[in-house]
Amino acid sequence: MRKLSLWLLLCLAAISSWAQDYSNAAAQAARLQALAKNYPQLVQLKSMAKTNGGKDVWLLTIGNGKTASKPAIAVIGGTEGNHLLGTELAIGFAEQLLKDANAESTKALLNKTTYYVFPNMSPDAMEQYFAAIKYERTGNNTETDDDRDGQLNEDGMDDLDKNGKITWMRVASPLGEYKPHPDDPRVLIKADVLKGEKGQYLLLQEGMDNDKDGKLNEDGQGGIAFNKNLTYNHRTFGAGAGDYPASETETRAMLDFLYDAFNVYAVVSFGSNNNLSTPIAYNPQAALQRIVAGWLEPDTKSNSVVSELYNKVTGLQNAPRTAASGGDVLSWGYYHYGRLSFSTPGWWMPKAKPDTARKEKAFTVDDPTANALRWLGQQGVNAFTDWKPIQHPDYPNQTVEVGGIDPFVMINPPYKFAAESVKKHTDFLVKLANLQPEISITNLQTEKLGNGLTRITADIVNKGVLSTHSKLGERSYFVKKVKVALNTGAKQEVVGGKKIQLFNSMDGNSSQKVSWLVKGSGKLTLEAGCPTAGYANIDITL
Repeated sequence: MRKLSLWLLLCLAAISSWAQDYSNAAAQAARLQALAKNYPQLVQLKSMAKTNGGKDVWLLTIGNGKTASKPAIAVIGGTEGNHLLGTELAIGFAEQLLKDANAESTKALLNKTTYYVFPNMSPDAMEQYFAAIKYERTGNNTETDDDRDGQLNEDGMDDLDKNGKITWMRVASPLGEYKPHPDDPRVLIKADVLKGEKGQYLLLQEGMDNDKDGKLNEDGQGGIAFNKNLTYNHRTFGAGAGDYPASETETRAMLDFLYDAFNVYAVVSFGSNNNLSTPIAYNPQAALQRIVAGWLEPDTKSNSVVSELYNKVTGLQNAPRTAASGGDVLSWGYYHYGRLSFSTPGWWMPKAKPDTARKEKAFTVDDPTANALRWLGQQGVNAFTDWKPIQHPDYPNQTVEVGGIDPFVMINPPYKFAAESVKKHTDFLVKLANLQPEISITNLQTEKLGNGLTRITADIVNKGVLSTHSKLGERSYFVKKVKVALNTGAKQEVVGGKKIQLFNSMDGNSSQKVSWLVKGSGKLTLEAGCPTAGYANIDITL
């Protein structure tokens, strides 16, 4: 009885911690295992690999029946280790969806669609949020020589003020580029030399030059970043990218699975890139290069359709502009995987309006940090560490202060706002499935021609809004064409037309007419479809 009570207390403590803050790796695993236990008919949970830090890389498959034979959406969270919301959106989506598992709409959805959920592709890096010293990190536990000096991890983070987090240092210097913000002196902004302004401070990350090479924190723990390690436009030898594409166990595990998952028609990732609030525009010059560097025009139209849905459901159309940095999931999903690929951060810092009750006035200088501190303050969140003077060995006889805005707060909402974001993105992922391609056979006709001959005609229709696969996917072995097959028996012979016909991408709400001339009698079957759009078949009697 005592053991049972202790177990219940531990479970309640874990649930309580989930409700108050983002989940660490252990809590994430517990949430995923609870889904697999509570919904065994709809959920399969698998650890695809372990990182160099010993963390599981999970795959959650959600669907009813033969999941591999239905069109699928891949949902990828934790693409960047400092983006905790991405993992919360992925796990929260699964929880919200399955909570309504008995609803007729959910049953219908999971009868026709499979979701492959990768909750956290950066578990090593994300754990830094929960560590004794908190700082933003995107690299895993692979040891790297970032400064190429023959030593590993010799110049990491230093918590100089012993407050358990890495913030900033401001060093008083006539060579400094920064000055206090005129409306919020806690914040430093760049001096405008064109206006005759002079800087007063150097602004640096909190730390020391441990290896005495003139640089701070340039070679600490945290090696390869997942969202820089994929194969398209990989920045070989770039910081955090890895010496070659897909060098990491977790990267290869995801790629190995997805390249075998021919049924995936769309990839939705949560990270810093965003082509959902604002779709990618068609760029003929980039799209027509020998090595394609821009989305093909039909695919940009699909992006626009999905973007319109996203903005309608989430209301997140006014997003900061972003650009893919190379080696990222968004680019890989389209250019190398050949699927429609979408990405969103899911949240960004709102524009703070002056609160007259707090005697706030509009800023005379726009600055993201000043805006963030104002908005967070209005929500009752203290995300600033007051500047504190310290003695710094690298800056003797200079005034050095440690403080500034806290890590993680610029790209992750306070946890109390995460539930709202989860709901919006769950609704989007459900409604995205309503756009998916769907093959059907219509207008089947048979015409007797005499001498045992019959003409068979039919329309192969894509009833969905999205194309059966991306236009770029036509060039990839890993994206299968629409296959139409007339399966005859021993008493029939096709004398006109091909028994098997392959078609490239079929636009949404489009059709393709097919016909055959068949000699003989009896039953035969017409089948049509592809992994990304499903299959249809119909029996024919001659």
